[in-house]
Amino acid sequence: MLRDITIGQFYPVDSAIHRLDPRTKLAGTFVFLVSLFMTKSVIGYLLATTALVCCIRLSRVPFKFITKGLKAILVVLLISVSFNLFLTQGKIIFRIGFLKVTKEGLKIAGFMAIRLIYLVIGSSVMTLTTTPTQLTDGLEKSLGFLNKLNIPVHEIAMMMAIALRFIPILIEETDKIMKAQQARGADFESGNIIRRAKALVPILVPLFVSAFRRAADLANAMEARCYHGGAGRTKMRPLEYSAADKKAYIIMLVYILIIAAANFIGF
Repeated sequence: MLRDITIGQFYPVDSAIHRLDPRTKLAGTFVFLVSLFMTKSVIGYLLATTALVCCIRLSRVPFKFITKGLKAILVVLLISVSFNLFLTQGKIIFRIGFLKVTKEGLKIAGFMAIRLIYLVIGSSVMTLTTTPTQLTDGLEKSLGFLNKLNIPVHEIAMMMAIALRFIPILIEETDKIMKAQQARGADFESGNIIRRAKALVPILVPLFVSAFRRAADLANAMEARCYHGGAGRTKMRPLEYSAADKKAYIIMLVYILIIAAANFIGF
């Protein structure tokens, strides 16, 4: 389960999506997420599906690798779908004891499931095709206008990138600790929920110790390299838009306009 979390990982391969500017990928992810919350029709979700499939094909990242991250949200997905399926008022299709399934609830639950799945897959495509360094530079450049409001954009982008980078490291560390504890006879599967929670203590304590140690090492390394924030810093590889990025922005604009038109017409 832990190794199925793909957010924060980078899949190194040469593809059209990998070569795009990180600002373009951030904008594309934002536009895609906005379109998911905008659309309320089958046509809109078909358009979102087409856009997502095209991005996955262009990224050359294996589809099975991307969908591994869905296992981590399976519980949240089931809870969200169940609440919308059984608690939405409307025309009753059938009953299961005191629970009732309505036509409106079935529609909302289906759309909710698709929306959550696409949110995870869309975010995973961005992180799998963008290194943490590129993501930091893209966030800093995209939000640079906030510097005029005395908002530390560089520091915020750096913290987000570091947190994203630490996700796969902590997952791997947790997996190692669990295997080490299981080799010593620890049992994380049997017993009631209270017993299982107590069984996690031998995992959480060394995990927090390791996380704080890594954070201290990182802080010392940044200080040893005289890191002092974004003021006056230059980039080894300055971000520049290419012809492919301009085409991508045009495609984003056309996509969001089509989604808006589909909602307006009522398809």
